[in-house]
Amino acid sequence: MRYDLVIFDNDGVLVDSEPISNRILAQYLTELGHPTSYEDSLRDYLGGAVHRVHDLVLERSGRRLPEDFDEGYHARVFAAFEKELDVVPGAPEVLAQLARAGVAYCVASSGSHQRIRVGHRKTGLDHWFDDGRIFSSQDVGRGKPAPDLFLHAAARMGVPAERCAVVEDSPLGVQAALAAGMDVYGFTAMTPAERLVRAGARQLFDDMALLPDLLLPDPPGTVAGKGPGTIAATGGAEPASPAPTAVE
Repeated sequence: MRYDLVIFDNDGVLVDSEPISNRILAQYLTELGHPTSYEDSLRDYLGGAVHRVHDLVLERSGRRLPEDFDEGYHARVFAAFEKELDVVPGAPEVLAQLARAGVAYCVASSGSHQRIRVGHRKTGLDHWFDDGRIFSSQDVGRGKPAPDLFLHAAARMGVPAERCAVVEDSPLGVQAALAAGMDVYGFTAMTPAERLVRAGARQLFDDMALLPDLLLPDPPGTVAGKGPGTIAATGGAEPASPAPTAVE
């Protein structure tokens, strides 16, 4: 078996939330006097916890965000989720294939437990994730790009880091997975491939239908890595994980 545990990021990997949340974040910051475009939000905040927004705004402007910023931001995001949120195409099918193959899986997200559960309930992914499979940056002292969250998830699931694969769509998440000593697979549906490569990703894919060929053993009689579809690899099929790069 190739892996004993697959750890999924949530936003942008399981639920198609990044366009919604980054649109709202850009609008809200601009309203508060911190002009931010949608593209700025994706570049600066994709994959990070909300405290990263506070830190960068303070660093750049010298001004703190309002004390009720988190509450206001999450209220807007959750209201939009109820109207707009959908599952990432192919994600439920990947989870089903992992379950049939007997491979454990969980989610480890920079988002809060509430955000994860709201998204899963809206998209039907709550069928696949009970409380024991959900891990949040709220559970650890340091969020991504530190390795703490992924190491915490692996420990709670009872699997050594070297037997884990992480599915991520952000540079911060890629760095965290590599720092944890785990293989990482970069999903390029939202993030330009070159940003994930700069963060250290060596296996990239742009369609969830391709992911099982990366994660699961090849059926008897097939050549490894020659399954259907095109899977981009940079620097070899199974390279050693490089050291994490600096946050962009």
